[in-house]
Amino acid sequence: MPELSFVTINFNGLADTTALIRSLQSVVHSVRWELVVVDNASAGNDVFALQTIFAADPRVRIIQASRNLGFAGGNNLGIAAAKAPCIMLINNDTLVETDHFRQLTDRIQCDTSIGIISPKIRYATPGRFIQYAGFTDLTPVTLRNAAIGHGEPDNGQHDTPRPTAFAHGAAMLFTRHTLDAAGPMTEQYFLYYEEMDWSMQVRRAGLTIWYDPVQTVFHRESRTTGANSPLRAYYMTRNRLLFARRNRRQPTRALAMAYVSAVALLRDVPRHLLTRHTSLAAATLRGLRDFWCGNLHQPLPQHHQQPLQSPTSPAANPTP
Repeated sequence: MPELSFVTINFNGLADTTALIRSLQSVVHSVRWELVVVDNASAGNDVFALQTIFAADPRVRIIQASRNLGFAGGNNLGIAAAKAPCIMLINNDTLVETDHFRQLTDRIQCDTSIGIISPKIRYATPGRFIQYAGFTDLTPVTLRNAAIGHGEPDNGQHDTPRPTAFAHGAAMLFTRHTLDAAGPMTEQYFLYYEEMDWSMQVRRAGLTIWYDPVQTVFHRESRTTGANSPLRAYYMTRNRLLFARRNRRQPTRALAMAYVSAVALLRDVPRHLLTRHTSLAAATLRGLRDFWCGNLHQPLPQHHQQPLQSPTSPAANPTP
């Protein structure tokens, strides 16, 4: 029986997923582990390739979704198939180079007040700067916050475990107790804000979220990935409003939703039009329309979809 179930999502990301699995195989020996790979309806032959490459390792299991379920939906499918008492959601574009997973699993199992632990996350690109060393909380109305340590060289300045406001979706460790207390991630978001919303669920359940730098995960995502894409513009606009509706009480909820809508309509759309990014302006308007019309269950057309993993958390890209 495994002690730790890793769950990752593959969406047309065979090379990344293969590299992640090989890093786990090479490095992680402190715990008995399994990896559940959820293929989110990749267009190619990723499932067959993964099954062939890792056929000799019974710890690696591949599940194929019938359609792209998004970040939360894909992870929820993997969680349901996981066998271990501890589960870590981990992006398929991450790598591990050290093995301190025993310390993480011991900590979360010994302290039942902890709902989620996220490790230190550093970019795998040259410089290997810090991506995540915790998050500050969001301001009530503007939904602004800061990613602690983001962009800093790692000189040990963030090597003390501490409570944090939000986990990072690229690497989140939790137990069955967390799922029983807080419930699963909502699948309404599809992309962006899922881990922040789930962090709020966990906090409302009376559990804490911790940043623990004993383990480092390296993230091969670029710090500028998706900064100007219609996909990001749409889901960031729509999901900021959804987050406000789900996680703020009146009258703060109304103020936050009015603020986010005004920023999108009066600042973002004109800025996109002035810079001739008409596709971004259209995506922003569609995000506003779909939220206010209640269209939260129909994602963007398939050719726009890329939710294979948690992107850079929206907490690191706050609404100005």
